[in-house]
Amino acid sequence: QLQLVESGGGLVQPGGSLKLSCAASGFSLDLYAIGWFRQVPGKEREKVSCISMNGIMTNYGDSVKGRFTISKDNSKRTAYLQMNNLKPEDTAIYTCAAGAGCGAVGLYGDIHYWGQGTQVTVSS
Repeated sequence: QLQLVESGGGLVQPGGSLKLSCAASGFSLDLYAIGWFRQVPGKEREKVSCISMNGIMTNYGDSVKGRFTISKDNSKRTAYLQMNNLKPEDTAIYTCAAGAGCGAVGLYGDIHYWGQGTQVTVSS
């Protein structure tokens, strides 16, 4: 079965850290750029970050720049989003996706696979 599965979400206090994982099943990550999105109910989905097929190029939205780090290990078919200094406004459902390439922020072009999402809640 071809799919992406996220894990690592949860409840964390402001200033804390979480590391999200995005594991691919049935396909190789070195054929795709991986992007992270987040969405709060009632609001538009926001592009968070993207990493290129070979893992060399990355991009970040202004709201997370300097706090989040995207990476991928193609041998493990897994991408990651390290989130530090979390703020209450980072609370959202985080979803990873595999696509053709990275744009200025996030994925660009066709998206081939979506994960199911993982909840991140930042609250004291």
